[in-house]
Parts: sequence; C-alpha cells; structure tokens
Amino acid sequence: MQNFVYYNPVRIVFGKGTISSISELIPKDKKVMMVYGGGSIKKNGVYEQVKQALKGYKIVEFSGIEPNPAYETCMDAVKIVKEEKIDFLLSVGGGSVLDGTKFIAAAAKFEGGDPWKILSECAEIESALPLASIITLPATGSEMNALAVISKKATAEKFALCSWKVAPVFSIIDPETTYSLPRKQVVNGLVDTFVHVLEQYVTFNVNSPLQDRQAEAILNTIVEISDDVLNKANDYESRANFFWCATQGLNSLIACGVPQDWTTHKIGHELTALYGIDHGESLAIVLPRVWEYNLELKKEKILQYGKRVFDISGKDSGKTAMKIIDTTEKFFLKLGIKTKLSDYGIDSRDAAEKISARFESRATKLGEKGQLLPKDVKKILLNC
Repeated sequence: MQNFVYYNPVRIVFGKGTISSISELIPKDKKVMMVYGGGSIKKNGVYEQVKQALKGYKIVEFSGIEPNPAYETCMDAVKIVKEEKIDFLLSVGGGSVLDGTKFIAAAAKFEGGDPWKILSECAEIESALPLASIITLPATGSEMNALAVISKKATAEKFALCSWKVAPVFSIIDPETTYSLPRKQVVNGLVDTFVHVLEQYVTFNVNSPLQDRQAEAILNTIVEISDDVLNKANDYESRANFFWCATQGLNSLIACGVPQDWTTHKIGHELTALYGIDHGESLAIVLPRVWEYNLELKKEKILQYGKRVFDISGKDSGKTAMKIIDTTEKFFLKLGIKTKLSDYGIDSRDAAEKISARFESRATKLGEKGQLLPKDVKKILLNC
C-alpha cells in the first residue's frame, strides 16, 4: 500500500426532510448567496423548502449555472458576490451547480490575477468563501470532496481544480429530491458513479484489500440497485442507496494508498468541451477503449473486478479480461447510455486529432503510471 494522507471535513446530513436543518447550520449573521441552475428546484419544491428554512437571513439569489458550469457565468456571480459583500454561498442543485459554487468561492478571494489561472495553471487557492450544498443529483460526489470541474466557453476548454479550501462546510442529501430527475440524468449519474470507482480501483495491485473491497461494495451495489433506481418511481430506498454510493465513490476514501488513473475522465472532459456531450456519455465511450489499450497493465485488476462484480472467470486471462470489458460496456448499454462516438455524430478522427493536439500542447501524460502520451490518446480515440 502506498503512503497517504486522509482528510475530509465535510459534515453530511442525510435523509428525508433534512433541508430544513440549514437554519441550524448557517450562522444567522451571514449574508447568503443562493446559487442554482436552470430552475428545476422551483418545480420540485426544493426552492420553497430552502426559502422557508432561510427566513430571517439576508439572501441574494444567483441562477443560471449550466450543466457544465461555465467560467463566464461563474465570473458573473463573482462580481455580485463582491458588490453585495456576500459572506456565505449555498449551492442548491446537482454537482454542476456545486462545482460552479466552489469555483465562485475561490475566485471571489483570488488575488493572483485572472481566476482562470486556478484551473489552467493550477494556481494555489489560499482562501475561499465558506460554502455548503443541498445536493439534488447523485453523480459527481462533489458534495463530499475538494474537486470541481469548470468549462470556458470562449476557448472550449474544461479543467478541474482541487483544494480542500472549497470543500462544503456541510452537505444535505435528501434522496426525495431525486424523484423528479429526468431519466437521462439518472442514467448519467449511475455511469458517473461507476466510473469514478473504476478509475481508482482498476489500476494495478499494491496489496490494498480493504480499499479494493470498499470499491467493489460500491460497484456491486450499483449493479444490484440500478434496475430499481431506473424503473421504480419514487422508490426511496434505491435512491438513498444510489446517492450514498455516489458520495462514497469520490470522497477520497477508496483512493487511500492506491494508484489512480483518471485517463477516461481527462479524455472525457475534452469530448464534453469540444462536442457538448454529457459527462456520463463521454465516460461510457472512453472507458472500455482505455482498458483495451492498457490491457496488460490493468489485467490483474480487471480480472479481479470481473470475478467479484460480474462473477466472470476463465482459464485464458486475455480472453476473460476482454469478456469483462465487453460486459462492462453492455452494462452501460443496459442502463441506457450509448458507447460509441458515432452514436453522437462525432467523427473519431476529428476527435483524435483535436484532443491529442491539445494534450501535446500541454505536454500531458496520463495513466496510473504516466504511461500514456498524446499519441496513445489519439489511438484510443480512433478506437472509440
């Protein structure tokens, strides 16, 4: 097992009717900016619950955070934060709203010039506004981590930031808020959660049996509950278990002491930035091809995953590993997500040229051992 430091300061308040508890968790003397997206929270009753809970607070609202939060939109919010002298940010919505809120919290305090440097140059976040979340979509795990991903419309780029300075003070998870989600968002969330875990688990063995079993528990649970999540309307238990899987999948616990990959995510971010496909869609397209390309390095963990999650084993390790990759892709298809670039009208040659050129310009190396160069990314995308 590799050395690690584990730290997670986020308070989780989980369950039915928990939105009202924000009045006990946000100090009464704080001026709060409520950040949300396109207005779905006004249709599902969450907005009214939040407003009721925040009676007596000074509140400023900012709406319009996109599904892939845009730097430009976030900077509009930063301007208001400074003008209104906001003390506290409250994200109400899915992971994209929370990612945008995290960036707003950092950008509002950034003194190093253009806040885009936080993303493009990994400029240090020395301070940030306190923030919290009411999370309504199980997917990103952003409610219990230090991560955020932001896009820039002007350049069609998408970058991540990582700093515990922007971790939520608390996150409220009420599974009932997921009942009104469109099916497509739920499918994307299932795939996103599944792939988050795989990026931290299917790498190479470092004798970490506990972390492996923790990862497998999340994967097995997603496989077991996915039919109920998708087909049983307003089923609290399946939605509750799904949400907790999503949170646990990227709160850094299963990452302790193990190598991580994230190749699929890095390529997926570029596909989203350039072609506008959903994040979950990009992951379902890229992951099987990354595994095929890195089969020898990942084979031991692929075989372990296949046996423990899908009960697949065989004498020929190469053929068995390929069967496991195919089974994973079929699982994505069963959930209702397509797995080829052509399914979305994207030319694989165009994607391969553009994305490999971007990685070349950034001297990017990907993979759990930094083994993948831009030329390798090109080959992977041509196979997508």
